[in-house]
Amino acid sequence: MEPDAQLVQKCLRGEGPAWEELVHRHARRVFGLCYRFTGNSHEAEDLSQEVFLKIYRSLASYRSAAGGFPTWLTSVTRNLLVDHYRRTKRDRLTDSIEDEMPRLEEKHSSTRTPFKHVADAELSDQVQHALSRLSPELREAVILRDLQGLEYNEIQEVLSVPEGTVKSRINRGRIELARILEQLGLRPA
Repeated sequence: MEPDAQLVQKCLRGEGPAWEELVHRHARRVFGLCYRFTGNSHEAEDLSQEVFLKIYRSLASYRSAAGGFPTWLTSVTRNLLVDHYRRTKRDRLTDSIEDEMPRLEEKHSSTRTPFKHVADAELSDQVQHALSRLSPELREAVILRDLQGLEYNEIQEVLSVPEGTVKSRINRGRIELARILEQLGLRPA
């Protein structure tokens, strides 16, 4: 049995430290998803708390045989975000894709000049702007795949659509994102 499933069983038996451990293990993932969809850290914190309240109340409905806990957690988070989106009737903003790019050598480089820092911040803003112009369906698929690193079958479970639809949305989202970035004057390297 996976560690998360064991923690869920302990939670259901009323063991408080197990719940704390489960929250600790997944708080960053939940906050990241909430932040990517809202673009606001305070709103993301509030939504993260709502997610964990919802998880706590529905923990008995988790079935490890149906899939991993992270996938179930992502699905619950996504559903809450969709409800939030519908309630607020405004377009969700996403975090910059740049934060997730494997550029570790640049982040640890001492040769980063103030000009480079400003240029990176401007690029980040442009990428965030481009992401915000994607339709919610395409943005959601791109975020789950490219920023959260979910596999196609996990995204299929989260979005409740066929795997072909998942792949199509990711492909269309990436193409549309590239087109928007090109319109903004950014060309791929």
